[in-house]
Amino acid sequence: MSVVPSTQAAAPAGRARDNFSHWLLAQRGLLLAVAIFAVMFLVYGWKLNVGLTANIINTAANKGALLALVAMAQTLPVITGGLDLSVGMIFVLTNCLASVVVVGGPVSAFFGILLVLGVGLLCGFINGVIVVYGRLQPIIVTLATGAVYFGCSLAIRPQPGGSVNFEFADLMTRSWAGVPSTVILLIAVVLLIWMPYRRSVLGRGAYAIGSSEQAAYMSGVPVARARLLAYTLAGLFAAIAGILLTCITYSGAAKASLANDYTLNSIGAVVIGGTSLFGGVGSAVGSIFGAFVMRTVGDLLIVFDINPVLQPLFVGIVLLFAVSIGSLRILRVKNKLDLYR
Repeated sequence: MSVVPSTQAAAPAGRARDNFSHWLLAQRGLLLAVAIFAVMFLVYGWKLNVGLTANIINTAANKGALLALVAMAQTLPVITGGLDLSVGMIFVLTNCLASVVVVGGPVSAFFGILLVLGVGLLCGFINGVIVVYGRLQPIIVTLATGAVYFGCSLAIRPQPGGSVNFEFADLMTRSWAGVPSTVILLIAVVLLIWMPYRRSVLGRGAYAIGSSEQAAYMSGVPVARARLLAYTLAGLFAAIAGILLTCITYSGAAKASLANDYTLNSIGAVVIGGTSLFGGVGSAVGSIFGAFVMRTVGDLLIVFDINPVLQPLFVGIVLLFAVSIGSLRILRVKNKLDLYR
């Protein structure tokens, strides 16, 4: 009796199991971030006396979306093996600019939004040009350009103030059938910007550069263009966050402390979301959940009546836990190439 049919039938099942195992391994950072956020947010809702009302969910989504967008901006340079210390400054710069130009009627506000997004793209493009063609370390370049962007913020808005188109701000911060607009915004950004970029030649090239720039170059990857696009899109994501901040606060403010806080927290969110600081591994979607984890820590401190001054301590513990989990795999491998199989 022949056993060939049974063997052939078992082969697809075995390949399916292998494919699922590889997918699970590749997405372990994202799944861990989702699990941590789900547990923390459920505990937060359980401790609230009024429960998770629509207003509370909307407020939490608004706060988390700001950091999520800045974290998405940070993710792209990190995937290429770099680090962008100017994302917080671009975030503040576009916030200040939006408080000046996203005003008046719908037409005026629309062109103001385009101007702010264009400035964000320009800032990211400048970072990329200096990093790529100046052949300088990204951390040094973005530290310097960040100072320039903050100076521009002070020139635009020496004192906190300004305004924003009310209808647009209401559209960006309200809920639709119980779903916060900021969640819809994040989904739209992922579907319209992140996914096309991730599937593009330059998007795949960014991952290749982070894995091994020399190997990527020898394989024909357009290294310069891929890295330049990563930094340019980082500026765009930060600009979207800056516009959202203006809609939430109805004003602009050039605060270095705010910019530095978002920059540092964006790095934490990226790591919690499963993106490797070595480059070549990660996802903007994971960074979104990492950002919500970072924001939920502060909310938990409030409901557990813990001094908010201790928030950096607890954020550090969560971050250390996430980094340690991600480092276990690195400690187990003998050949670094195994990380990218």
